Formats: sequence, C-alpha cells, structure tokens
Amino acid sequence: MPKLKTKSGAKKRFVPKKSGKVKFRRAGVRHLATFGKTKKQKRHLRGTDHLAPMDEKKIKECFPYAR
Repeated sequence: MPKLKTKSGAKKRFVPKKSGKVKFRRAGVRHLATFGKTKKQKRHLRGTDHLAPMDEKKIKECFPYAR
C-alpha cells in the first residue's frame, strides 16, 4: 500500500503535538489586517493557541502519521 500524503495546506498552518492537541497561529495580525484594531486586540491575537476538540478531529485527519 502506498504512503499517505499529508495535506500541504494543513502542514503550513497547524502543528500536531505529542499530547494530541493541535497548535495554530491566530489570524488577523498581518499587514492591513491590523488597521482599526486596538493595541489590546492586537496583543490578544499575538502568539499561538490550541484548536477546539471538534476542529481538532478534522485537522488530525490531514496528518496521517501524527501521533
């Protein structure tokens, strides 16, 4: 049986962790997306977060060899 391919779009956007959670970077802080936002909004968008459990299931299907 041939090897399964990982979805390339998911590779670029998500990182499956050993704990089973999926890490992602928040949207809305690049270039023109920052105009009209307060400093507080931009601060809360900084960094990474983990997906909700229901979304996590769909994204994990894109990573056939993730633990």
